Amino acid sequence: MNNPAARILVVEDEESFVEALRVGLQREGFLVEVARDGPEALERFAQSKPDLVLLDVMLPGISGVDVCREIRSSSSVPIIMVTAKSEEIDAVVGLEVGADDYVAKPYRLRELVSRIRAVLRRSAVSRWSGSGAPGAGDSDQVLRVGALQLDRERHEVTVGGELVRLPLKEFQILALLMLNQEMVVTRETFIDRVWGYDYVGDTKTLDVHIKRLRAKIEPNSDRPERIITIRGVGYKLTA
Repeated sequence: MNNPAARILVVEDEESFVEALRVGLQREGFLVEVARDGPEALERFAQSKPDLVLLDVMLPGISGVDVCREIRSSSSVPIIMVTAKSEEIDAVVGLEVGADDYVAKPYRLRELVSRIRAVLRRSAVSRWSGSGAPGAGDSDQVLRVGALQLDRERHEVTVGGELVRLPLKEFQILALLMLNQEMVVTRETFIDRVWGYDYVGDTKTLDVHIKRLRAKIEPNSDRPERIITIRGVGYKLTA
């Protein structure tokens, strides 16, 4: 989705970055709102309902990771974390609590805009209405594999009858696995179908999301019985 009217909430406390982002993103056609600390970010998010959040990890008041966790508890809005080069561990933590992507400072505005537009395009298929979404065009709205049930229309997943909350990426990954039960889904297929063919981020993102998904649907995520790793190839779902 290349939407010139998309609203971006920039959460950043370094004034030099704030002004550069405001000018640069507005020049690209985005609407920009700014929050300079964690509490203000949550307040502005609730008020403005942005299409995407660009969220710095290091924030006063409440950390970016905690802001991400709080937003994810009630919303699947796309979130891109911003880290320093030395904060790769924070980027991984950010992905684990629900961020869709991350960029490291210093970054080029062109790269950032490309990431933003790619994430916005991917979020447009959240209800399976766009081409390239897992199972788009398939008439079966409710998928069942063993104790797992996934309702694509309601965006709901149950495990043994218990409702499990999944953010968008995990939901898409699970849907793709369930549509291909007992078949290996390659890493390349996951990236193309969930993140998009133009994804330029680290493929470790997939492993982080699989780990997070296992923690929610496996009886014991340390010894997975449902999502099986096929080393060097990808993953498959078994009943």
